[in-house]
Amino acid sequence: QVQLVESGGGLVQAGDSLRLSCLASGRTFRTYSVGWFRQAPGKEREFVAAIAWSTGITYYPDSVKGRFTISRDNAKNTVYLQMNSLKPEDTAVYYCAAKGGSYSAPYYSARAYDYWGQGTQVTVSS
Repeated sequence: QVQLVESGGGLVQAGDSLRLSCLASGRTFRTYSVGWFRQAPGKEREFVAAIAWSTGITYYPDSVKGRFTISRDNAKNTVYLQMNSLKPEDTAVYYCAAKGGSYSAPYYSARAYDYWGQGTQVTVSS
């Protein structure tokens, strides 16, 4: 069982940066693949970034590629999402999610993940 807690959200202006953190419980978190998703009001949950546990390969959709970076510090049981050049359309609740071992479903699909955090609000003003 893994519990995830996101932090680092807030209200920023367009062009600013934020770093979100996802702190996990459990001694084997280093063997979990982790993804970040976001959900804006009235919209479906959207894939933002992922990092595979075994290879460290990272994945991004075109909408955030070059602006967002996912990384992990296994010693701290934490995965980060560095968000630069934020835009008003990045406004959403951001969730981290974890999957033990390798992906059995596409990494960009919410159904690939077994554990979810409660989310942290990111608001970008224009």
